[in-house]
Amino acid sequence: MITVKEVESYKNYGKCVSISNGVIEAYVTIDIGPRIIKFGYVDGQNFMCDEREEFGYLTDEVYENFFGKGRRWENLGGHRIWLSPESYPETYLPDDRKVEYTVTDCGAVFNPLADTEIGAQKTLEIKMDADDANMQVIMDIKNIGTTPKEFAIWSLSVCSQDGTLVIPTNTNDTGLLPNRTIVVWPYTDLTDDRIFFGKRYATIKQNKNATTPVKLGFDVNAGTAYYVKNGEILCKNYETKHPHAKYPDNGCSFETYTNGLFLEFETLGELKEVAVGETSRLVERWSLCKQPCEADFKNDDSIDNLLSKI
Repeated sequence: MITVKEVESYKNYGKCVSISNGVIEAYVTIDIGPRIIKFGYVDGQNFMCDEREEFGYLTDEVYENFFGKGRRWENLGGHRIWLSPESYPETYLPDDRKVEYTVTDCGAVFNPLADTEIGAQKTLEIKMDADDANMQVIMDIKNIGTTPKEFAIWSLSVCSQDGTLVIPTNTNDTGLLPNRTIVVWPYTDLTDDRIFFGKRYATIKQNKNATTPVKLGFDVNAGTAYYVKNGEILCKNYETKHPHAKYPDNGCSFETYTNGLFLEFETLGELKEVAVGETSRLVERWSLCKQPCEADFKNDDSIDNLLSKI
């Protein structure tokens, strides 16, 4: 049975809504956000980074001129909805106001105030299975502006420390043509020990002692990736339309960023024109499982063995 209830305060995030089926639980912020600020097994570890005080904030004259005096951007952690391509200050939505929500039979729908500065209305819905470790995260962005807009929904889960991200890379036989895209941001050092590129997988290790960031993007045909942490695995699955659809950042439907505090587990929808009044949607399916065996995350065969058992 799914229960939805308000939690008066979670850490320093204020009031949240708890959604649980007795197996897994998710907390969504409603004083700010919305953010899925907690996700994991009931009474288990939190896969989301919830260290708000560690992030600090960003604001300047350009930001305040765009969003309003006194407003600022905080990463906050957890899972958020953004728009791609990234642009400052336009895509750095403050998410600093109260969020209304409606309870459903299998979760809740969260409706923040519209971001009128960019002509967008976001909606976050959680649909949780009744009795297993699965849920859907449904993200909508409606164009409430006065002209068509080209954008992709950008889904970012800011995950907690000490895990390893496993990304299945494309293995389709394309003959003389390339079969995968790997995109590298300027500050990324490809010799960094946190990164592994194999024939079938790429992995990125979150290292709390790291002093430099890493960001990479991929065209993940399978639409699936995994974050393995302390004996548990978070799997995200999402629909992709490679190679026929257009995606941001030179064709990425999947991206990751990591530093010493967190690792981002990011998916992206199609980059397309959205008409006035039209809504774009991205759906992720989240599932948890116990890690069935040890794995060497710098060895394709070892990763294959792990994933074959879940």
